[in-house]
Amino acid sequence: MNIAPTLRCEQAGDRCWDVVILGAGPAGSLAAHQLVRMGSSVLLVDKAHFPRWKVCGCCLNAGALATLDRVGLGSLAGQRGAVPLRHIELAAANGQVALPLAGGVALSRETLDAALVQAARDAGADFLPGVLAALGEERQSFRSVILRRPEVRQEVRARLVLVAVGLGSLGPSGESSLAPTLAKGSRIGAGVLVDRAPAFYRTGIIYMTCGTGGYVGLVRREDGRLNLAAALDVGLVKQAGGPGGAVAQLLDQVRWPNIPDLAGRAWRGTPALTRRARCLGGNRVLVLGDAAGYIEPFTGEGIAWALATGLAVAPLAHRAQEAWRPEWAREWAARYACLLAKQQRLCRLAAQTLRRPALVHLLLAVLSHAPGLAKPFLRRFAGK
Repeated sequence: MNIAPTLRCEQAGDRCWDVVILGAGPAGSLAAHQLVRMGSSVLLVDKAHFPRWKVCGCCLNAGALATLDRVGLGSLAGQRGAVPLRHIELAAANGQVALPLAGGVALSRETLDAALVQAARDAGADFLPGVLAALGEERQSFRSVILRRPEVRQEVRARLVLVAVGLGSLGPSGESSLAPTLAKGSRIGAGVLVDRAPAFYRTGIIYMTCGTGGYVGLVRREDGRLNLAAALDVGLVKQAGGPGGAVAQLLDQVRWPNIPDLAGRAWRGTPALTRRARCLGGNRVLVLGDAAGYIEPFTGEGIAWALATGLAVAPLAHRAQEAWRPEWAREWAARYACLLAKQQRLCRLAAQTLRRPALVHLLLAVLSHAPGLAKPFLRRFAGK
């Protein structure tokens, strides 16, 4: 059942909001949840209707769960049937190794995101789904946001706008300074859900195969379906005739059971994954979540980063809405770097390693004899 809006577009234009948040993913929804608890009036806007599926590995690592616990939502995942994750099976053409995970669960994005939106609504945020949004002009004491639906164009005023649109964009009216820069050779994301998959892929395990042209992660969700999420070179996708063919090749390289009709399934894709925002703020605007920067993910880092930025931005946004100063954007950029720089460097290093077959061969050979060596790295990936 869809999560209903709390008001109409026209009603949203009847007042000046303390904060308007563009994007109701984990970053935006958690920021909304925290800001309304601080006393701000918040309008949370998204182009999609909820629940909705997203291209994602659907893993919440220990860091993500710890963030939810800090804001009083520690039971959210468990109440919705999240599957505890025991270990990760990492494979390449030359071998395979099982590595223990430092906590974490599998929970579908439609379930997680809808639960976070509902938590923000329950706390007092207003919610407006199914609406396209773009930044409008800055005025003396507010920033406008333009909301569009078929046959509807509504200007909304906000003392502060938080941009949490994921890997999407602000549309033609968005500030060019907030557009991301894409890393050269960045891979694209692709994902699909499989109702019936070989029994080889068991519950509670992340399966990840790394090969020439990309990698793919497979994990069973709380409903038993198999979620596939891949990071793929554009060249491999073209050569294989689409993401399904590319993933089939990666599974074949490690001799894991293939999944019937991968090429014919309804795959969804993403823009280039590895990106960085030119700046994290503009005139009465702050950027967070995936919109602020993204590195190829592995075991739930993306969701953890989104939740962490949603929590971290709230106190600053609460102060900035009262009296905007350009210094707020610089302070947010510094906080963001302090919060995520080390973890994102680690993910960038891992992504570069997986593109080098000789290094992957050496890594698997070492870990097959001493899997405990991976423990400190996995803990850092998990944000512990």
